[in-house]
Amino acid sequence: MSIELLLALPVMLPLGGAAVTLLLRHHARVQLWLTILTLVAILTVALAMGYYVTQEGVLVLQIGNWTPQLGIVLVADRLTALMLVVSSFVTLAVLVYSSAQAVSEQSGRTPLAIYHPTYLALVAGVSMAFLAGDLFNLYVGFEVLLAASYVLLTLGGSASRIRAATMYVIVSLLSSIIFLSAIAAVYAATGTVNLAELAVRLDGLEPGTRMMLELMLLVAFAIKAAIFPLSAWLPDSYPTAPAPVTAVFAGLLTKVGIYAIFRLETLLFPASQIQNLLLAAAGLSLFIGILGAVAQTDLKRVLSFTLVSHMGYMLFGIGMSTQLGMGATIYYVAHHITVQSTLFLGAGLIETRGGTTNLIKLGGLAKLAPLIAILFFIPAMNLAGIPPFSGFIGKVGLIEAGIQYNLASGWILIAISVLTSLLTLYAIAKIWNRAFWQEPSEEIVQRDVRIPKVMTGATAAMIGFSLLLTVLAGPIMTYSNEAAASVLERVPYVSSVLGDDAADALVYKISEDGQRVEDR
Repeated sequence: MSIELLLALPVMLPLGGAAVTLLLRHHARVQLWLTILTLVAILTVALAMGYYVTQEGVLVLQIGNWTPQLGIVLVADRLTALMLVVSSFVTLAVLVYSSAQAVSEQSGRTPLAIYHPTYLALVAGVSMAFLAGDLFNLYVGFEVLLAASYVLLTLGGSASRIRAATMYVIVSLLSSIIFLSAIAAVYAATGTVNLAELAVRLDGLEPGTRMMLELMLLVAFAIKAAIFPLSAWLPDSYPTAPAPVTAVFAGLLTKVGIYAIFRLETLLFPASQIQNLLLAAAGLSLFIGILGAVAQTDLKRVLSFTLVSHMGYMLFGIGMSTQLGMGATIYYVAHHITVQSTLFLGAGLIETRGGTTNLIKLGGLAKLAPLIAILFFIPAMNLAGIPPFSGFIGKVGLIEAGIQYNLASGWILIAISVLTSLLTLYAIAKIWNRAFWQEPSEEIVQRDVRIPKVMTGATAAMIGFSLLLTVLAGPIMTYSNEAAASVLERVPYVSSVLGDDAADALVYKISEDGQRVEDR
């Protein structure tokens, strides 16, 4: 079997699994095990892909042997492989967690048969977005995962979930319309939507046209990534969903948007003229998001606002457009996917034991449920950036990149990022004080709830994965820096997709403009 065929499996396996699990809608246990096996297979494929891209460079699969200009092209480099490994592990752990919580069984009017096929369709959409070699199939990946997320968000059919889902659908449709309009404008200006071809052709456009296209795509992706001021929809949408669904949304869906921005600002529009705009959005996301978190009294809303805030760290690294900044961003994305998902799983454990996520009504869980306290404390400290956890390592990498950047905007962002980290610690301390230390109500003391071991085990596995990012921080950071170097260089990507002639044309354009990649 050709190695390149691996690229089709992260998309085809979950789509096939979704079809089969829907046919097995009357066999819940078989559905569950088939879904788990599918996700294990995807994780195995992602690990194999990661090995091959480190050995052979960029992998390219041209579906149906059509030329890249006409057909569907799937592309995987170091960045793609890392995102697939982390996302596939998270989706597997969350699926195991949800099997114990029986999300679908608690959903009232939503039948059990819907959950597993929809979940697998979501995984297929995420994988397609990471692997897409052209803008249109990136759009298709977004739409598949968004369609699946609409269903998952409304599990239960309660008034609050329907109301939140309505806002989510409206915002998502708006971003999709902007994205599709941008694709049409890009095609009209360049005659292609293939990312590798665009890397060559966009450089030849007028500066005003390039900026317009870049801004249209950036707005579409920034809505999906919940970048301030386009993030107001997220804190109202995520907290109403079941904990496992929120964990996947918080961990993955916004990161798909960040991944798209990463490709946009490196492959298509390097040395962008709107770097200061990106840095300003990063600073506002960091500061406004964490102020929102501090003001909340509901656990899920606190975590939702910290999600908005910490997207600013990733945009900070992208905005600097340096290898050090990009490498730190890649590491931080892997860290944040894992830790943010773990915290929402922990919130689910707290809600199951305490009966609510309202911090005013909670209390005494450190004594009543010490295991839950430990499972929440570790990722919470990681999110706050307490050493030696991966959050601290990622933030130090971004600060180091900001110092090397050595511009006023970089120093301002360093100050804001440090302040945000301190305020994150304050928000976490508030959660800990109210949920775990304050005097519990009689209702919580008498509440007799048995937490399934599978739920705590899945959460512990996520914590173990996040700790692995700490223990292996050296090799993973080296991998991230190499991924950043490859992405910034652009030539390996273009050469693998279009051949050496196109890569030579790109090199000529770079040298003609006096923009040697290694000096960026």
